[in-house]
Amino acid sequence: MATEAKISYIWGVGRRKCSVARVRIRKGSGKIEINGRNAKDYFPSLRQQVAIAGPLKYIGVESQYDVVANIRGGGLTGQAGALMMGLGRALLKAEPDKAARLREHGFLSRDSRMVERKKPGKPGARRSFQFSKR
Repeated sequence: MATEAKISYIWGVGRRKCSVARVRIRKGSGKIEINGRNAKDYFPSLRQQVAIAGPLKYIGVESQYDVVANIRGGGLTGQAGALMMGLGRALLKAEPDKAARLREHGFLSRDSRMVERKKPGKPGARRSFQFSKR
């Protein structure tokens, strides 16, 4: 009976707006899989594709790690930001000597901006109804 080598992942969690990304990385060829789909299929926008690959490219390991991510909540922009942060945190554990480079480009910082709540008596968070003098 042959024993299978256990695949060890390095985990990172990223959050942005209402999105939460649980990211696992391991040594590999550079594949990025999100919710069981290829990254290019999941994020059709080139801007988001560049953003999610940012941490890997910035420290120069884009073809050394495979990325598997589960993302829940929010829209595509928030999900891309959450994935970027989760990937940065996972790379921090895998490559501790590259921490300064990851931090200087903002891959480890939580973007705390959230949608402002709607106020009573107004149609939106800050918008007011049209003022009429007469």
